[in-house]
Amino acid sequence: MQSYLDFEKPVAELEAKVQELRQLAAQGDAVVIGDELARLEGKAEKALVDLYANLTPWQKTQVARHPQRPHFGDYIKALITGFTPLSGDRQFGEDAAIVGGFGWFRGRSVCVIGQEKGFDTSGRIKHNFGMARPEGYRKAARLMQLADRFGLPVISLIDTPGAFPGVDAEERGQAEAIARATDASLALLVPNIAVIVGEGGSGGAIAIASCNSVLMLENAIYTVASPEASASILWRDSAKAEDAATNMKITAQDLLKFGIIDKVVAEPVGGAHRDPEAAALATGDAIADALRGLEHMSPDEIKTARTDKFLNIGRKI
Repeated sequence: MQSYLDFEKPVAELEAKVQELRQLAAQGDAVVIGDELARLEGKAEKALVDLYANLTPWQKTQVARHPQRPHFGDYIKALITGFTPLSGDRQFGEDAAIVGGFGWFRGRSVCVIGQEKGFDTSGRIKHNFGMARPEGYRKAARLMQLADRFGLPVISLIDTPGAFPGVDAEERGQAEAIARATDASLALLVPNIAVIVGEGGSGGAIAIASCNSVLMLENAIYTVASPEASASILWRDSAKAEDAATNMKITAQDLLKFGIIDKVVAEPVGGAHRDPEAAALATGDAIADALRGLEHMSPDEIKTARTDKFLNIGRKI
C-alpha cells in the first residue's frame, strides 16, 4: 500500500479516485468508465511529475526518509549475487547498523558496505535505525582493508541520519573509529565508489563515503548535520528545520555544483520508493560507469586521484 507524504496530498487524492474508478470498471461497464479513467490517470501522472520537478530541499529530505524507500538490503538483492556478510570488528563486537561483505557485482568480485535502517519495528531496533556505534566503523575499516589486500573494489551504500550519539558509543571512541574508517577509505589502492541512497548524515556517512567517486540519488540528502539539529544549533528552534534544509544546500543538485559529489542518479518519478527495481537498476548502471572510469588507473593513481578530489573540494567555489 502506497504511503504518502504531507506534500503529496493532491496526488494522493487523484490516485485514490483512479483506484475507485478501476474498481468500478472491474464491476460494471468498463467502456463507459474507461474514458474518464484514462483522463484521470493522465491528470494524476502529470500532477506527480510537476510536483517532483519542483521539490524544495525540505521536501527532498522527507522523500529521502520515506518509510518505503529502498534500503541497503534491497540494493544487495537487486545488484549483488552471492553476497556473503561478515561480522564483527575483532575488538569489541558486532554492529548491525553497518552491514558489509563480499559478492559479485555484474560478474565482478566486490566488497559492499552500507548502513541498514530496517523496515519494521524489530528491524529498526536491530539495526539501530542505521546509526552505527564505533564497532560498526571498525568493522567497515576491517572489510575495506581486506578488500584492498585481495584487490577488490569497494562499494559503499550510504543511508544514515548519522553516527549513534549515545554514551556507550562515546565511551568506546566514536570519533576515533569514524576517523580511522575515513582514513582506511582514503588509503585504499583499489577503486571505491560511494552512493548516497537516502540520508547521508554527518561523519556517520563520510566514514565510508571518502571514495574515488561519490554518487547521489536524485532525492537523497548529504549533510554535516540533520536539518533539525542544525536548526537547534543555529536558531535554538528545531521547528525551523525547513529553513535549515534550504540554507544548508543538502540536495544532490547543489552538491554537484560544489564538486562534493560526482554524479546525480535519476530516480523514478515520485521517488525511488515508487519503483525500487528501476531505482536499483539506475544505481547499478551508475556504479558500473564509475568503476569503468577507474579501470585504466594504477593503484597509486587511484589513491592519488582520491586524495586530490577531497583536497580540491571548495577551492573553486
